[in-house]
This record gives sequence, structure tokens and C-alpha cells, in this order.
Amino acid sequence: MPERCISIRGGRLIDPGNAVDSRTDLHLADGRVLAIGAAPAGFAPKRVIDATGLVVCPGLIDLCARLREPGLEHKATIASESAAAAAAGITTLCCPPDTDPIIDTPAVAQLIRRTAQIRGLARVLPAGALTKGLAGEQISEMAALKQAGCPVVSNADRPIRNARVLRRALEYAATFGLTSLLHPADADLSEGGLVHEGLVSTRLGLPGIPEAAETVAVARNLALAEQTEARIHFRGLSTARATAMLAEARARGVQVSADVSAHQLILCEHDLADFRANAHVSPPLRTAADRAALRAAVASGEITAICSDHQPHEPDAKLDPFPQTQPGISALETLLSLVLSLVDDGVLGLPAALACLTSHPAEILGRGLPATAERMPDCSLGHLHVGAIADCCLFDPAARWQVSPARLRSRGHNTPFLGAELTGQVRYTLLAGRIVFEADPEHHR
Repeated sequence: MPERCISIRGGRLIDPGNAVDSRTDLHLADGRVLAIGAAPAGFAPKRVIDATGLVVCPGLIDLCARLREPGLEHKATIASESAAAAAAGITTLCCPPDTDPIIDTPAVAQLIRRTAQIRGLARVLPAGALTKGLAGEQISEMAALKQAGCPVVSNADRPIRNARVLRRALEYAATFGLTSLLHPADADLSEGGLVHEGLVSTRLGLPGIPEAAETVAVARNLALAEQTEARIHFRGLSTARATAMLAEARARGVQVSADVSAHQLILCEHDLADFRANAHVSPPLRTAADRAALRAAVASGEITAICSDHQPHEPDAKLDPFPQTQPGISALETLLSLVLSLVDDGVLGLPAALACLTSHPAEILGRGLPATAERMPDCSLGHLHVGAIADCCLFDPAARWQVSPARLRSRGHNTPFLGAELTGQVRYTLLAGRIVFEADPEHHR
């Protein structure tokens, strides 16, 4: 009999990558999906999970989560944030390379992966540095980084001002089948800015970041991607104009994809009222029209993934006057609920919403995953077909919960949603067939 046998019975199985949406049973063994529907003859599960009333979907995949380790352990650790991820139904995290030391050597990439494996609550895939030291001057050793387990490369939010260096970096990444995750912000136009440049920035007396800071960077990166035939991914679009540029480039056949941070689909510049430091983010919250355009781009499939852009901070980082506060939101544990609110608002159907958190980000990461146990020929992360890795999220789509420091497992409580009542609670999270989170029955009410 296979080991770690679990049957999940009576749930609504939604597997967007395989176009499955039905009420059925799921049977797991040895960390893989063994069967869907009827159990195989002689199968005797060691654990049966009653999923009546729950949605069963692939474990969520987050394309951008800063775990703060190594280098900023006073903010958070891989242990604390992987526990938060498990509680949020997230089984795979991609962390940017701006750790300390920077992920520009195989040793740092392997350290992060080993630390996550020891903790064992979430799979962590480090993004390798696009340039050495993220300095934007010399191309990194991308072949070695890929071999060390980096499925993508990125310069985080550090600028590559020299277009020749960026062109060579994109060409080099393409040579190894690596997608380049690019932060669409012109450093010179963004410099010194804190919020979106517009009426709200004027009213608050805060320096603004213009829309052009994003569109100029998007235009340059698209031109280089088209020239080099490299595959790029825009990490965190925030403006309507950028989404239009993305759609036009994709229609021309440019190999480009994009994601959006969940909070950009919910909040806008008006949520900065009273200098709310927990709404200080980068890129900044834009206009209501930008938010509507981002929602439309997600609905049309031009933006294919939604991520948390998780940036936990210690309390002091948000206590100074607004200009001195550090940007970023602690966002792992609100990710699913915020996306489900798009379903309630009629922006997306539930399968399409879950695709933005599962199969679509899996596709972006999967192209660069090395051929290991974590990647089968069919790129089974983010899917639940027979033989796929048994990463599962079971959640109650109707359950309501209040965001409070007591409920957050992340070390960072810096979220503008503190006190808000959200819909959608994770009941179980399974990582490779092992239960890594099971909700306290007291929290089911």
C-alpha cells in the first residue's frame, strides 16, 4: 500500500489547468494524485477529509513574496512566512533576489531552498538575480542559478539603467529558457516619489510617481523583448496605459506576460486618506480608472496572474510620518480572500479566479524549473490531474473572517485590511500530500 494515503471526499474540485469543475473525490498517495472520483481497488486511506461545502483546488502559487531571510530576519523569516503561506492555502512561493546576500550565486539559492525544505510548510523557489549584485552592470551566472533551482531571473525592483546591459541579460536568459521578471518602473521618473502623481498627491502634499514612470519602462522592455525574442514577465503592473501596451504587444506575438498585486485590484489612491502608512506601496496605488482597467485586463486574460507582493515589516517601519515609512503590505493571508472578492463583484468566475492563483503562475514558473521531482514533463505544479504533485488547498468560499493581528501568522501585520471582514477561509493545505495546515475548529465560525 502506498504511503501517506489521504482521501478528500465530497468537495467541489476546481482544477482550472485541466478544465475540471465538479463535485467529486480526490485520492492522494506518496505525495501525488492517485485517482479522481472512485478510489482504486484496495485503496485504504490513512486519513479521510470531509470536504462537503468546500472548494478543493491546487495549492496556490505566489509569484512574489519577500520572506526577509536571509538578511532581514528582524522583519520575518522563512519559517514564519511559510507558516503564513500554509494558512493561506499557498504551497509555492517565489521570492525575489533582493535578499542579503543577494541571490546571484548558487550557494544563496540553495541556502534558501534548504531552509524552506527543513521547515517544510511551503515550497520556496528563489528568483535568481538578472545582474550581479543587482547592480545592473554585469550579467549574472544564470546557468548556475537555474541549476541551483531558480526557475526565473529578476532584478527585483533595482534598475538596469543601461539598455545594452538589459538587452544582453534578456538574450542570455533566453539561452537557458529562463523568463525574466521585470519591474516596470523608470528609476529616474520614480525617484523621490511616494504616491501616484495626481489630485490625491497634491492634496496630501506628497511627491508623486507619474504614470509615465511605468509606461516608459514598459515601452523600453517590450522593445528589447521583441528585438531579442526573449520571454519577459512584468511583475506588478499598476496603470491602465500599461495594460493597453501589454495587450498590443501580445497581439503582435511578443513573448510577454504580466501579473498584478491583489491590493491593486481592490484599493486606489483614495485609500491613502489620512496618510495611511499601511497603504504605502510600490508601485503606488493608482486611480480608480487604473484599477478598473487592471480588473478588465485580468478578466480578459491579458494579465494572467495575481500575486500577493508580500512585504512584511516590523511595526516601527510604519510608525514614522508617511514619507519616512517603508513601502509594502503583509499580504499572504489576504490573497485568496481578495481574489474571491473579484468573484463576488462579477469580475471573474471562480474557476478563472483560481487559475490566476494556480495554473497560470505555474506556467510562468514551470518553463524554467529544472527536471527534478518537483517538475514532471507535464509541469504538474498548479494542477491536480492523476500523477500531479498533491499540492491542495481546501477552502470554504462562504466563510467570513476578520483580519486581525491575532489571526495573522505572518510576522508582519502591516496591512491596510486590518479590521476588515473578508470572505473565504482556508480549512486545509496539503504540500506534496502532507497536511501542513488544518484550521482550528474555533475559527470555523
